[in-house]
Amino acid sequence: MNFGKYFTEAEFKCKHCGKCEMDQEFLDKINKLREEYGQPLVVTSGYRCPEHPAERIKVGRSGMHTTGKAADFAVLGSAAMDLLSIALKQGFTGIGVQQKGGGRFIHLDTRDIPAIWSY
Repeated sequence: MNFGKYFTEAEFKCKHCGKCEMDQEFLDKINKLREEYGQPLVVTSGYRCPEHPAERIKVGRSGMHTTGKAADFAVLGSAAMDLLSIALKQGFTGIGVQQKGGGRFIHLDTRDIPAIWSY
């Protein structure tokens, strides 16, 4: 796997098991996103194995993080708006927004059927 100019494997490892099975096309896409964004992106969640606690609550344990085609980035306020604008322009098809309280982040993925939601 090539994590590109802006990211490292350690940032995407499953916090439950330590594996890292990211999708190369997704990694290429987030590197392009980061290039246009022009400032660091902090990965709060990348690959998650099916046994990760956040995946175990899902039916079938097959969320986008388990495919390596999703990541969450710590970002808030106007920076979140900038990131969302670029992500939409670049064709990210799954966008989750958590912008209240602690732990503010933007989830981005490349699912087949476009969706946007808030946490």
